[in-house]
Amino acid sequence: MQKTSSRLVELDFFRGLVLLVIVVDHIGGSILSRFTLHAYALCDAAEVFVFLGGFATATAYRSLAERHTEAIARQRFLWRALELYRAFLVTAVLMLIVTAVLSALSVDAPNLATTDLDDLLDAPAPVLGDLLLLRRQPYLASVLPMYAFFALSVPAVLPLARSRPWQLLAGSLALWAVAPLLAGGLPIVDGTQWDFNPCAWQLMFVLGVLARCQPVYERTRAHRLGWLVTVLAVGAVAAGAYYKLFIETAPLAGSLKQNLSSLRVANFVAIAWLAAHLIRTGWVGKLAQRAPWVGQVGRKGLLCFVAGTVISLIVDSLLYKATDGYLNVPLGLVADAVAIGALIAVAKASAPISRVFAPRLGNSSG
Repeated sequence: MQKTSSRLVELDFFRGLVLLVIVVDHIGGSILSRFTLHAYALCDAAEVFVFLGGFATATAYRSLAERHTEAIARQRFLWRALELYRAFLVTAVLMLIVTAVLSALSVDAPNLATTDLDDLLDAPAPVLGDLLLLRRQPYLASVLPMYAFFALSVPAVLPLARSRPWQLLAGSLALWAVAPLLAGGLPIVDGTQWDFNPCAWQLMFVLGVLARCQPVYERTRAHRLGWLVTVLAVGAVAAGAYYKLFIETAPLAGSLKQNLSSLRVANFVAIAWLAAHLIRTGWVGKLAQRAPWVGQVGRKGLLCFVAGTVISLIVDSLLYKATDGYLNVPLGLVADAVAIGALIAVAKASAPISRVFAPRLGNSSG
């Protein structure tokens, strides 16, 4: 990967790209979302987002440890967990505010957090307590509590990734295997659930960490049977695309995503392997140079994620109001352009926004 000022250009590019994809994927009438990863694969942008989060975390941890000490690196990620918790609260409040404002303007859309807002108005203290305890996670805010848990695990995970990678992978796989059984123990309001089971999704985070800490791709590609891995990856990606395009065109069961099904993992790993080939050949680096605004979004990961949730909810709701929920290609394209443009604008204006709202939200390790 190319480095610029100690950053990985391709990492910033992929992180920015996935944040832009997440924004349009959460707009029901989006036209571009008909062509994003979830339309052709058994996984979607969520796997990419979490994997890159693990990769970026390992990068930041190693940089801190080299420039300072391991103790400072551990301390930084404990603080990072607090930042993510704060970002969750900010996002949850923003979801409720957007819902209140749009509802007052007679905008009725399916993704508005109306249930949470009604509960808050009926019983403010208990609902606020539920938010603080992560028992209630309004629409689009649910990935952040999971990330906070991952940040707390970094001081234990990173040393293992460097010294005992196989033991770390075995432990991660074991936890992933029993994750559905552990889901009931997560703090949650009755009748709801965590959209992302952290006990399952930690596997994707750990895979990202291992990909950064160990030369997995290089060693496998250099092996005499490395070509076979590429052939299998192409086959897996093609099979996933065929299944999504011609067999099961409807969205897959939510539980498969919540608990990170094995099919999603396998499909993502195959895609990641082929993406690594593109990075090695320099294609991704060239794309990053030609579209620097994508990398700019990636460098402001957490801030752009929080902003993206607001942008998605507003654009999705207004588009639904304008089209009565029916697909409208011209308006859908306008909505995509507005959402993408707004997120890029946030990234460009990130310095003043960060100073006003959240001094550390724009930290690049997010």
